[in-house]
Order: sequence, then C-alpha cells, then structure tokens
Amino acid sequence: MNAPVLDLGDFVVNGGEIVALLGGNGAGKTAMMETILGFRPATSPIRLFGKDVSSLPVERRVAMGVGYVPEGRRVFAGLTVRENLEASSLLPADERRRCLEEMLAAFPMLGERPEAQAWLLSGGQQQMLALARAMMNKPRLLLLDEPTLGLAPLVVVDLLQRLTAMASDGMAILLAEQRAGLVLGVASRGVVLSRGRVVRIVSAPDLLADPTLSDLMANG
Repeated sequence: MNAPVLDLGDFVVNGGEIVALLGGNGAGKTAMMETILGFRPATSPIRLFGKDVSSLPVERRVAMGVGYVPEGRRVFAGLTVRENLEASSLLPADERRRCLEEMLAAFPMLGERPEAQAWLLSGGQQQMLALARAMMNKPRLLLLDEPTLGLAPLVVVDLLQRLTAMASDGMAILLAEQRAGLVLGVASRGVVLSRGRVVRIVSAPDLLADPTLSDLMANG
C-alpha cells in the first residue's frame, strides 16, 4: 500500500486503494466530497499528499491532483464529448491533446462518438464521459459521488472494473455510495457516515458481514 493521499483525521485514503464512503440519504456523503474539494469550509484540517489544503481554493486542489465525478454526472450537455474533455483540463495544450486522445482510446464508447453532443449520450456513456473528464488532469486522488446511480448492471460492472484497475495503478479512490454491497466488493475499507459524522471504519469484508449494516445505511 502506498502512502496516505487524503488524510481527514478520522480516516485516510492511501494510494492504491478504494475506500467506500457509505450512508443513506442525508448522511453527509456529498458534503464531505465538497469539503475535500474546497466547495465547503472545513471544520478540521484536510491534508492532501501530505500538505494541509484547508485554506486552498478548489482550483489549487484540482491542480495538485484531485479528480471529481459528481452525483448526476453533470456533463456539459451542449458540448461534444471532445469539448467536454478539453474544457475540463488544466494541462498545457500539448499534454492536454495527448491526454484527450488517451481518454478516447480508453473509453471506446466515447471514442466512437467524439463529436456527439453530451445530451445525446446514454446514461452509461455520460457516466463514462464524467469519469474521463475527471481523468483529464491526471489525478492521484479520485472522488466519485454515487457513480452507479441509474446505470444498467453491465455498465456498473464495467465502471467498477475500471476503478479497480486505476487503484491497481496506484490511484487513491474515495467512492460514495448508498448500495454498500455493490462497492464493498471492490473496496478495501468502508467508512460509514451518519448525520455528517463518521460512525464506523471497518475493513470491507468485516463490514459486509456486519448484520447491523442495513441499519447503519438507513440512518442518514
């Protein structure tokens, strides 16, 4: 396991692992993601890559290596696939072009339709576009908020396989989900939130075997 990439005091996310952030509606999963990114003020120190970033703006954190896939995908509906990817990158022009071509090759469903407007894509294609867009800055930490919501089962399998491969390559991934059984199959640990507070941090196998898990997930 690599060194800590994200340190929130209550828990850390290391390079090369997937951590599942769990909780029902209103548990605070999105709020935590937005706090890590800098959209919300932090009430305790946030350390990214060993540095306290609590006072840094969003763009600085992204430039340091944080990628974000928001709930509901939020792609730029009127832009093409290619334009979505280009607009999301902070990389220098030459590197941005190389990264864009890498994303189109890595996501064939996008590579086949690079000039299609995002609103014409299926839900699964839009989710892959959101993921590819987050990858356009070559993040070391990837935050995903309810990424499987509304997706067909085969697309979910593809998505989770991709995330597992990214973690195997050393990326740190924090994955917020309501469907605990789904994500704990690929995560190393689960962090359970309730009313904005961390109430459990357990290895994924132990959490899956916990008979109180459904109760914990229901109590947002």
